[in-house]
Amino acid sequence: MSDIADRARGWSKRVNWLVERVCVALLALLVIDVWLGVVVRYAIPLPITFTEELARYLMIWMALLAVSSGIAHREHIGVGFVLERLPAPVRRWLAVGFDVIGFVFFAALFWYGLGFTERGFSRLTMIYAIPKGYAFAGVPLAAFVACLQLALMGVHDWFAERAPEALASRTIDPGGE
Repeated sequence: MSDIADRARGWSKRVNWLVERVCVALLALLVIDVWLGVVVRYAIPLPITFTEELARYLMIWMALLAVSSGIAHREHIGVGFVLERLPAPVRRWLAVGFDVIGFVFFAALFWYGLGFTERGFSRLTMIYAIPKGYAFAGVPLAAFVACLQLALMGVHDWFAERAPEALASRTIDPGGE
């Protein structure tokens, strides 16, 4: 059974590796964009107007995608002080229960995010005049990745040899990632 848990954790690490790199790339673009906005506003008066809108969309995409990284590291919101005081079988059920509740939430966010994104293609951004659906696509994409991570972590929690001791990664996986 622990082989299933190890495989689920391995896939979770792979997905998280990719998501973290995407988030770092988005952060780098965000820093460059904000820096450019400050420079053209206060140092070099150029008519560059896109920086504020681009920064908003980059920050939203980055924050939404980072949620799945928090799930992979088990740093998402949970009732840790209660979980730590319960017997192992109850901790396992509670951890899987949190995974299921999170999965249902993110699945609903994914489903409604698809409609949100579809409607966004009929609206244009102020500065770029491109459909807002491209910016809104971050919602269902991030919800899908969060569902994937929750499913993988739920499988890990259920099939792991030991019940989780807490919801934070430092106690579930003391070896690092």
